[in-house]
Amino acid sequence: MSDSNEKKTPVAEIGTAEATTEDLGSSFNSKRWLSSFTADKPTPVLQKHGSGGNSMDDGLFVDYDFPMGDMILQPAMEWRRPKDICPSAQFIVDGATRMDVCQGVLNDCWFLSAVASLSLYRPLLERVVPNGQSFQEGYNGSFYFQFWQYGEWEKVKVDDLLPTQKGKLIYLCSSEKREFWSALLEKAYAKLKGGYRALNMGFPHEAMVDMTGGITEVLTVASLPKDLAAFLKPILAKGALINCANCQGPLEERNEFGILFRHAYSVTGLENVKTKYGTVELVRVHNPWGKMEWEGPWSDMNGPEWSHVREEEQKRLDRVQKEDGEFWMAVSDFRQNFESMEVCHLSEETLSEPGATQRPWNCTMHHGSWVPHISAGGSPKGGWFWQNPQFHLTLLEEDDDPSDPELTCSFLVALMQKHQRLRGVHLGIGLDIYKAASECSYLSSLDLSLRRPLISTQGYAQRTEVVIRGRLAPGHYVIIPSTADTNQQGEFILRVLTEKGNNATPAEKPGTEVNSPTQISLLQPSFPHLSALPSPEATRQLFKKHRNKKGECRPLELLNLLTEAIKGGVLGGSEKKLVLEHCKSFVVLTDSRGLAQLDWQGFQALWDKIRKWTVRSKPYEAICQWKDIFLTFDKNKSQLLEYPEVSPALKAAGMGVDDFILELIGLRYTEPDMTVSYPGFLYLLMKLDSMIHKFQAYDIVGMGTISVSYRQWLHMTMYN
Repeated sequence: MSDSNEKKTPVAEIGTAEATTEDLGSSFNSKRWLSSFTADKPTPVLQKHGSGGNSMDDGLFVDYDFPMGDMILQPAMEWRRPKDICPSAQFIVDGATRMDVCQGVLNDCWFLSAVASLSLYRPLLERVVPNGQSFQEGYNGSFYFQFWQYGEWEKVKVDDLLPTQKGKLIYLCSSEKREFWSALLEKAYAKLKGGYRALNMGFPHEAMVDMTGGITEVLTVASLPKDLAAFLKPILAKGALINCANCQGPLEERNEFGILFRHAYSVTGLENVKTKYGTVELVRVHNPWGKMEWEGPWSDMNGPEWSHVREEEQKRLDRVQKEDGEFWMAVSDFRQNFESMEVCHLSEETLSEPGATQRPWNCTMHHGSWVPHISAGGSPKGGWFWQNPQFHLTLLEEDDDPSDPELTCSFLVALMQKHQRLRGVHLGIGLDIYKAASECSYLSSLDLSLRRPLISTQGYAQRTEVVIRGRLAPGHYVIIPSTADTNQQGEFILRVLTEKGNNATPAEKPGTEVNSPTQISLLQPSFPHLSALPSPEATRQLFKKHRNKKGECRPLELLNLLTEAIKGGVLGGSEKKLVLEHCKSFVVLTDSRGLAQLDWQGFQALWDKIRKWTVRSKPYEAICQWKDIFLTFDKNKSQLLEYPEVSPALKAAGMGVDDFILELIGLRYTEPDMTVSYPGFLYLLMKLDSMIHKFQAYDIVGMGTISVSYRQWLHMTMYN
């Protein structure tokens, strides 16, 4: 287990399948960050509360690493410890429940719905919110929580100073005024993600993965089987956490039955309810606001249907006739009023408790990597797909499902790319599952040319994680994780959920094939001309030369570095077109820490993009030569792209656009003579790539539309 306090910057995300708000709102300014700009000025002091004391001066722990952002500049806000808010403050009162989660002014219902779901399972909650913490014995002003990050549980320590206005919490709070575990959990998660404002808007599955280590599917309700209850029942029986939303209207306005648009709800139960007229299937849903419930049939407050249900049956359901955010509704009404559903599947490792009725999945997890010319074969369309890592999937025991006449084995496979947000490189990733030639075989290029995948992801997605669900007959299979293009470098985690008796193991690659790229991967590429960019070692020396005393590159240092880097190659002379404004965008769109400067790791992420957009390799040319994109499309070697050359150059860089966007590019990014310089080309690609990924981060379901807040819109358009 790692401790986030040992790092300068917490590693963000995971999500999600990749639907995080960090891309749109994670730039933050911590107290330490501000001090770098105000070294000769006093550090901002958090405001004293009305009683005259200062919670910062009470001798208790203060977390100076917490990313404050512009919260420091809000004069009406006071930071108070729970005992200053409520003298009888308790960490947990009568156990942690889903009713302890009431939303504040943040748009983080996505996080709160995940917390509400988490509270249904004590072992899960106790892993995230460890026992033994209180405001009494051993209290020193600090609390710690744990979040799952790339296969490990990371410890996050925070102080208990909470933002208030007029003596009341402004963010998450409990319905029990003495209770503060949920507010402190929100603060710890905010620290992990980069500050409170980073929690404005997101998707529940991101938070569920971070708090459970589970595997999350994003589903559209319309695509689910007609018998929705039969689909939900086994999922809930395995202890899955389910969230749902309706995205068919303006943000958090209500439909005719009271369901909020673009708001995350938790599915907390499914029951067959006995009435005077027969049995009805009802689903229980929870609104993290603690109010605004379903107003249609079976509503808590005025549903006449409850008059036909005996009192003892209502007690069995724990039905309460008050507006507390939780309600029952018919499964048919659920289908009509919710559009998307996120299911977080849990494994035996995360959901285990003596006497538990749930039967979770077995999980096997493997860490792997795509290494150019060795194990990065790209998609099946290329000739080098066989190079990708391969994993054996063994299915031996059929499901315990009497309704399944085919005697198949259910499973889920999840592929998560690691650290893509930190590196600033979002790979298109995908999965294919093939029938194995034999029990321990490795599929060769010939084997793969003769086979079609049994199950695949739908193309390649630039997301943190992609998931496929499948049912296959008992037997031996091969899983191949891959990237959209050949020779793309990256690390990944492959997780496979199966019934007991089934597992997945890495496949051993046999000796290299004749004339395979693996066999000659150590050979240096031969260039027919001088390279456009310096070598990796020369680049490292340039960074050391131009970085400031703190080992960072701000826009001005980056301008000097890139000027020298370009001047020494075949594009020498084009550096005269490089300006400070270009470098400002390069920095702020790459820096995941929100400090407007790049350390070595951040610079590497930027350099990876510049190389990717400057240099491309085709599978059969990978060993012998590199094709320089800009030089390839600069037909007259003028170090400028003519306007007609821009479109094919963008396609070669993996970013094709339509005619309308191309016209806008011509108006905004070209010189007066309608040409684009090499620095201008990089600037254009950086902007385009960033905006595409920001959109994709929100359009997780693939609807083609997104909704952002006013503040996020300004951040996205002004800080780039």
